This record gives sequence, structure tokens and C-alpha cells, in this order.
Amino acid sequence: MSKILLRNIYCLMTSAEDNALVGYDLLMADGLVLDIAKDLLVPSNEPCRVIDCSHHVVIPGMVNTHHHFYQTLTRNLPAVQNAKLFDWLVYLYEIWKYLDPDSVYYSSLLAMGELLKTGCTASTDHHYLYPENFSSDVMEIQFKAAETLGMRFSPTRGSMSLSKKDGGLPPDSVVQSGEKIIEDSLRVIEKYHDPSPTSMKKIILAPCSPFSVTKDLMKESAKLARAYGVNLHTHLAETADENEYCLSTHGKRPLALMEECEFIGSDVFYAHGIHFNDDEIQVLADTKTQIAHCPSSNMRLGSGICRVKDMLSEGINVALGVDGSASNDTSDMLGEARAALLLQRVRYGSDSVSVSDIFKMATINGANMLNFSKSGKLENGYNADAAIFDLSGFEYSGSHSDPIAALLFSGYNHGTQYTIVNGKLAVDNGRLTGFDEYELAEKGNISANRLMKLAGL
Repeated sequence: MSKILLRNIYCLMTSAEDNALVGYDLLMADGLVLDIAKDLLVPSNEPCRVIDCSHHVVIPGMVNTHHHFYQTLTRNLPAVQNAKLFDWLVYLYEIWKYLDPDSVYYSSLLAMGELLKTGCTASTDHHYLYPENFSSDVMEIQFKAAETLGMRFSPTRGSMSLSKKDGGLPPDSVVQSGEKIIEDSLRVIEKYHDPSPTSMKKIILAPCSPFSVTKDLMKESAKLARAYGVNLHTHLAETADENEYCLSTHGKRPLALMEECEFIGSDVFYAHGIHFNDDEIQVLADTKTQIAHCPSSNMRLGSGICRVKDMLSEGINVALGVDGSASNDTSDMLGEARAALLLQRVRYGSDSVSVSDIFKMATINGANMLNFSKSGKLENGYNADAAIFDLSGFEYSGSHSDPIAALLFSGYNHGTQYTIVNGKLAVDNGRLTGFDEYELAEKGNISANRLMKLAGL
């Protein structure tokens, strides 16, 4: 494998917890960070790409902990631009039920491409729709897309088992029986999951939500995940409507329901977590349960503001997720970090969270959440995953007193000039290396139009 040398870095963030370095070089080889020092020699025994970073901020690749890739095909739909979550879901299910292998593939490429181009090097995806006529392997399609673009990837084997006939929201055609879900969950773990620290492929089990699966499926998913050492994920406490649903259906709030299902603990992370009370935040802290915070989606749907400051104060691991592109309408990872910074300040004040807090959430916390234990930092022996931003443009003029903070406070283009994953350039001079961007845009539009036509829209 050829090497990459980042030369004379203007500002290097090795970790969100450490002071930045100025004028250092960083050498990558065999997918790992090999050395960080000044005036490193260019290796002579094998090819080495040398990148001048004298005007660049280099940070560890960011980690996206919640998404729905297929939603890139249903962005910005007028009928649900102003809808709350439940109404939004009911409308969109009638489109998503027509997903096919092509739409899964190209929506995955679109989402991962945007993530890579905005500084994200590792991601999960919560795919929980399995239309009855869909005969292909969703995980295989998504891993193919990740390999094509060069992204480190830990998708969830999502699931729904409650349809309209059972009092749920989705149509009957996109849910599966609990037995089929558990059987396929076992299959994808055994086929794809690589638990090694430098893994490019991991699996997570993720029943969709308390209002779309049975308690038995939650319990059985938790048992299976723990038997194989994989993590667990679900939506929780996203809206006030969800709290009311759980109280009326199960006689308890969502977190208490998860405790009953043993779907709680250090191997569990919930998406959103907006509507937790003080006692519940203490339960999260005591059980070391984690939260994937999705500020843009929460604002877009009017769901509320997650109590991130309170959670961080209690030692809860909080990371960032862009969430689905039908409720965020982008997969902009750096933009999500900026939104997280600003939204906490709306609720708690201007000193509530710092740039360091946000970048820790976006890097180390996310890597820990997805069990990519050698990601989230740029240190010797860690994964060679980096996001490289050019600060020489006029949009950053006047912001160089703190180059790292400039990425969140300044600028209008959140794109990297280079994104490196596993020691390989996934974005080179601002363009994806794995797939032609013009072709990808065209294929995405074709898939989106096909879904709309099938849905009669």
C-alpha cells in the first residue's frame, strides 16, 4: 500500500482533547498513522503521495452515528415540509415501500458521498424497511457502496414488526415477522461483522422504535447482539407523541420500556433522546447508555432540543448523527457539528458547549459509539482517517486566530479538499475518487423519480 505524507500542516488536531499542532507533518502507511513530527523525510522505498497542507486544517475523520441513507431519494417533499414526525412517517412510508436494489445502492452512494465530502470517514446507517418484494441482500448492497467510495461502515440491521394492522404506522408490506428478523440478523452478523480494531465492516442490530416493533423483538434482538458482541440501536424519546404512545400502550415511558426489554447499557445507543427527564438522564448515566444527537433533524421536524449539556455533565457519551435526508435534507457532517454547537447555545447560553466539546462528540465519542476503537484520533497506530479543510479562501479571512474553531464559526462551504479513509484518498481535490459525481447525481434523480411515479406522485 502506498503512503501519504501530509506536509507542513497549518493546524493539526490530533485529538479534540489535545492542543493543536502547527507546522507538523503526518505520515500514513498501511491504513494507519505511522508518524507525526516536523520535517519528516519522504519514504524512498515505495510510492508516497505528498500533500502540501500549509493552508489546511487537518482533523480526525468525523463519525456519523445515525442516518437513513434511503431518504436521500425523498428530500424536500412539499407535502411534509411542515409535518410532525408521525404524520411525516405515514406519508413517506407510502413512497419508501417501493424501494428496490438500485434505489438502495444509489441512495447509499449519495449519502456516503456527501458525508465523505464534509469530513466524515465512518458512518452507520439505520435501514429498517424491508419491502416484501425486495429479494436482494440490503447489507450486501450497502457494503458494496461503502467499498466503492472507501468509507468505514457499520450499518444496522434495522427492523419493523408492527404495521397498520397491529396499530403501528407503516404499511403491512414493509414489516417482517420477529422470527424472520432474528434469523436474518444472525445471518448478517455471521457474514459481515469484523470486530477487529481497524475493521472497515461492523454490524449493529436496530429495531426501529418502540412504536414499530414488539417488546419480544426488542428483547430477542438484545439477546442476540450480546451473544455476538455487537451493539444495539433504536430511536427513543424523539417526540412528545412517542412518550404519550408508550404511556397509553405500555403504561410506561420509553426509557422504562427499554429497561423492561433489557435494551439499555454501554452497548446501546439511542437516536435523539430529546424528551428525557432528570431521573432518566441519571439512569442513562448509571447504565452508561449512549445518545446519538441529531440537531438538524430535530429542528426540521420541530421535535425539541436534546439536553446535551446536561448529558455531558453526567458523563454520558453523546455523539453526532445527521439523521435521514428526508428530515435533515442533507448529509453535511461539518454542518451538523455547527448546528449542534449553536442549538445547545439557544437552550443553555453562549458558554454551554465549546468547539472542543463538539469536535469530541463528532470524532472520539462517535468512534467509541460505533466500536471503531482505533478511529477518532490522529495518533501513531490509529486508523489513517482524516478530514482536510483548506482555510486559504476569503470566507475564512479574519478567522485564523483559531483555525479549528473557524471550521464551525466561519465559512460557507463545508467541503473538504481531501478526505482520507484507511490511508486512501476518498476525496481528492474536492472530488470523490470512487464514483463519478455527475453520474451519481443523475442515478439518484432517476431512482427518486421512479419512487415518486410508483407512489402516484
